[in-house]
Amino acid sequence: MEYDIIVVGGGHAGIEASLAAARMGKKTLLITMLVEQIGAASCNPAIGGLAKGHLVRELDAIGGEMGLCTDATGIQFRILNASKGAAVQGSRAQIDMDKYREYMRDICHNTSNLEIYQDEVTELIVNDELNEVSGIKTKLGEEFTAHKVILTTGTFMKGLIHIGEKTYEAGRAWELPSSTLSTQLKEFGLNVGRLKTGTPARIDGKSIDFSKVEEHGGDEKPTPFSFRTDKSAFNPKQYPCYITYTNLGTHDTISNNFDRAPMFTGQIQGSGPRYCPSIEDKVNRFAERERHQLFLEPQTTSCSEYYVNGLSTSMPIDVQKDMIHSIIGLENAKIVRYGYAIEYDYVDPTELKHTLETKKVKNLYHAGQINATTGYEEAASQGLMAGINAALSIDGKKPFILRRDEAYIGVLIDDLVTKGTTEPYRMFTSRAEYRLLLREESADMRLSHYGYELGLIDDKTIKNVQFKEKTIQEALEYLKSDWFTPKKENLELLERLGQDKIRDRVLLIDVVGRNTIETAHFDELVPKYIELNTYLKEQIIIEAKYYRYVEKQKKQIDKMKKMLQLKIPSDFNYKGLPGLSNEAVEKLEKFRPPTLFNAGEISGLTPAAIDIIHLHINVSNKKQI
Repeated sequence: MEYDIIVVGGGHAGIEASLAAARMGKKTLLITMLVEQIGAASCNPAIGGLAKGHLVRELDAIGGEMGLCTDATGIQFRILNASKGAAVQGSRAQIDMDKYREYMRDICHNTSNLEIYQDEVTELIVNDELNEVSGIKTKLGEEFTAHKVILTTGTFMKGLIHIGEKTYEAGRAWELPSSTLSTQLKEFGLNVGRLKTGTPARIDGKSIDFSKVEEHGGDEKPTPFSFRTDKSAFNPKQYPCYITYTNLGTHDTISNNFDRAPMFTGQIQGSGPRYCPSIEDKVNRFAERERHQLFLEPQTTSCSEYYVNGLSTSMPIDVQKDMIHSIIGLENAKIVRYGYAIEYDYVDPTELKHTLETKKVKNLYHAGQINATTGYEEAASQGLMAGINAALSIDGKKPFILRRDEAYIGVLIDDLVTKGTTEPYRMFTSRAEYRLLLREESADMRLSHYGYELGLIDDKTIKNVQFKEKTIQEALEYLKSDWFTPKKENLELLERLGQDKIRDRVLLIDVVGRNTIETAHFDELVPKYIELNTYLKEQIIIEAKYYRYVEKQKKQIDKMKKMLQLKIPSDFNYKGLPGLSNEAVEKLEKFRPPTLFNAGEISGLTPAAIDIIHLHINVSNKKQI
């Protein structure tokens, strides 16, 4: 009954937190409502996407499990934005939801130092004098003690499901909610709010008319998520998705029943995800649109059930039937499960440190949707970081905090704990100001050394990463030092390759870095590396394409680091500074940060506010001179 770390919840955050803690040698307990639901994909049968794919690659580079599980259970793999630059591409995979859950459950059962237990956590054990958590109590009346407790409750805290006018308490369809935990968190003084998310109906695959919908397949050469997956042997059987559309008839059915829609009648109070709205919200907000795209996604290799991506709804079941049957290809569709919205309690993430430990209660960590995020990938990333930091804290070691210029995970956590959110937070490439440095394919070179130091990455993996990094760096050094001149044979080579000619000599890296250069061109331009495998050549070309931009961005980062070291005068007057909000002024006056870096650590203070303070300190210093 005594553990180092207890993780509450067996979703994507809970899994990564538990595995990380156990693999770092900590006796860990994962307690969850239903053991067979460990790793359940509650909503869409897919992992990754734009920016989300970056999170999974980073998680994998540090030693997380999501990428490996996706490769083992994926049924379609695609690179999104493949025609655009590598910095905004995103890996996405359809998964077999049943196999994904089974894989994760079995990994948890078979990991050393990790125990699994089924029960509901009803209360945290707290030492009031020390203001710290020391364990949990369960519905069956048992008590478990631990040095650290990580809450990964997903949508279960006071979960309330809405289907039209009907509501019932649940954490997920027909699963019991957690009814007491959030009340106790409020008593601790934590700011608890209410959010909403939703899911669409599931359709019987036998009832879909596939002759009327557009087939949407995976990439001809699928790319695995995990850097630890053998790329040369990776050739999974891929299953198609299908595209169809809503129409004006669908929209009329929905709009004619707005008076029965929970999100419009006031029945739902929580804020929903802005970038994944329900179909009734889309029809209301974009009334001028004649149709909305829908993806029919198989949930398993049996293709017996399809997820209707883009049709999330909480409309009554009779309305759901009518709108689904109005869609091309779904005229005779049989609904296996109806869509629903779910409201749940969350804790304002500004209540957290960057380690994901709560500021007001020691030894208590939060990860996943309890922190107001949406998405499997965001949850898993937080779970990994919470598990790592809980383990490090027990050992008295320095916390593991990723900077914004190191990883999307760093951006995610920094956004949450400094800015907070009033709606479900989703990761986008646009949120990362240094995204040119944070490309998917470079995640292993950026982060695997951390995973190795933490004991989450093995010797073989780190040696492969080191070889990749060494090979690429040596090639880049050569390309940066070798000149490509406009002599006859070089001009003929460019012409043969269909490339623009040059008039003056240029560095070879600027030729290889052209947008039009492909692997086949590279072999002729740089025959020195013809024996390298295709993957490494592709990585060298990508690095060459981004070389000039990355150098500029690195200079910006260095400048920012120097700027943050700037001392703020103890008597600096924040009041009246144009652009500073009253809230920012109030916090700055209260905390009186000694440097710009310390100012940036204040919850809710934006980078723009830091820039304003920096500008006025410089102006003040010049006046004194």
